[in-house]
Amino acid sequence: MIAQANGTEAKTEAVQGYPVLVNSAELVAEVRPLLEQVVGKGRLVDPGLITGAEDFAFYAQETPGVFFFLGVTSEGTDPATAASNHAPYFYADEAAFKTGVEALTTLALTSLSGK
Repeated sequence: MIAQANGTEAKTEAVQGYPVLVNSAELVAEVRPLLEQVVGKGRLVDPGLITGAEDFAFYAQETPGVFFFLGVTSEGTDPATAASNHAPYFYADEAAFKTGVEALTTLALTSLSGK
């Protein structure tokens, strides 16, 4: 009624958002040991279900995929209280980038070698 009250018309259209992102269970089983080799056993954390939208979901609908986070919270900072990546006080500990490159390289080389 806001448009009508201002002497104009408005049209509302509901647009479907991103699909649910679901990791391939089989691929997770293959990738987990490789990631543990990179970061160390016991250092992988399952964040549980997350309601955020991610465009990677479109890829995962077409081919098996695994989406994972790279922890960039500084050592000694509680991740539960650290600012999220969309917050103005977000801080990424760049030391984690080396781990991210190593993880992605390990996954790529393993996949390309057919192992």
